[in-house]
Amino acid sequence: MPKRQSTREEWWAAGVQFECQGSGRCCTSRGEFGYVYFSPADRKRAAKVMGISERQFRDQYCQQVENSWALKEPEDKNPDCIFLRGNRCTIYEGRPTQCRTWPFWPEVMSAKAWNKGVASYCPGVGKGPVISADVIRPTLDEQAASDLAVASE
Repeated sequence: MPKRQSTREEWWAAGVQFECQGSGRCCTSRGEFGYVYFSPADRKRAAKVMGISERQFRDQYCQQVENSWALKEPEDKNPDCIFLRGNRCTIYEGRPTQCRTWPFWPEVMSAKAWNKGVASYCPGVGKGPVISADVIRPTLDEQAASDLAVASE
């Protein structure tokens, strides 16, 4: 997996207090974070949970976006993920890396992006246990590796 390079200590070096509250707010499209991308491994995992082939999953639930595979947008323009029912994911065990690594994405881990793009709407920020940097770093690396897999298809 690609490793993140850092020239100074990150604001989150002492950890971040976070615990998912099950609100489903992270499963709603918000502008630049509108697409849910699926790497080949993500499609395989989701298809397995659904009991269908990876090809069936891709054909039925994915669309090409800038040469990558992403979850199809709902036809009714509802901003919620098509797998969200109530506040729960219907493919939770097979959800893509992008969903499993939330809120620890490389693009939102600057203090400014975190405060504007995560803490302002995610009710899990500031609740529960402190997630250590030793957990955050590999999660960021996992998301970065997934981003590369999605982009290199």
